[in-house]
Amino acid sequence: MFAPLPPLLLIGCGKMGGAMLAGWLELGLPAETVVVEPSAAAVTAFAGRVRHVSAIAEIPAGFAPEAIILATKPQEAPNALPALAHLAGPETVFLSIMAGRNVAGMSAMLGGDARIIRAMPNTPAAIRLGFTVAFPGPEVTEAQRGLCDRLLSAIGEAAWVDQEALIDPVTAVSGGGPAYVFLLAEVMEQAAISQGLPPDLARHMARATVAGSGALLAASTEDAALLRRNVTSPGGTTERALAVLMREAAWPGLMEEAIAAATARSRELAG
Repeated sequence: MFAPLPPLLLIGCGKMGGAMLAGWLELGLPAETVVVEPSAAAVTAFAGRVRHVSAIAEIPAGFAPEAIILATKPQEAPNALPALAHLAGPETVFLSIMAGRNVAGMSAMLGGDARIIRAMPNTPAAIRLGFTVAFPGPEVTEAQRGLCDRLLSAIGEAAWVDQEALIDPVTAVSGGGPAYVFLLAEVMEQAAISQGLPPDLARHMARATVAGSGALLAASTEDAALLRRNVTSPGGTTERALAVLMREAAWPGLMEEAIAAATARSRELAG
């Protein structure tokens, strides 16, 4: 039986911050939780269930949360983090989902005495099917890691790495991965229309095919390559299509190039 969640401080309640907050409320998050979010519309769904303030300066005096979740844009870190430095200390863990911002950089902005966990979730968190990879910075205690694991597991699966540098390719593959899948549905729909299918049918077919294939992949213990081969009859239509998609300069090469570009950008954001 898990202990109740403690009151939290959430900085930023956009799509990901809001998805995480919804998951935590399902676990019984106390109403004393404070959410810092400039847009009142972003927290409308949580009215009466948490305390909303529009700026860090409005955080109630004396509020000392066990965990502070940094869900703001990485470009806003230089302004937001120094304003939170007075809350940094051994009893508080900062859980950051800001892309690219590394532990050393965040620690410097927080005054050098912060316990920080860096994590990268993805947007299926909105339906509790997210996948998050996290890295614990120096001095993070087992209890703090355990609390953050509970928070991340509330929105899907959580995994941990012991090298911070791995978070950059995680950001490229898992963090951005839903966009690549959505692009697949988008281009399949357009290709179907170009072959004469009605737009409504093309859209429905592409979305259902991507969603169903993802569900099959999740339910199967077989390797993705084997599942692909199971669909591919020798000499058939799928084999002809894959001969195009699997050319060296097509999907395999383009995906490798795309992941490398996103990984590089994640490192650049560390600034």
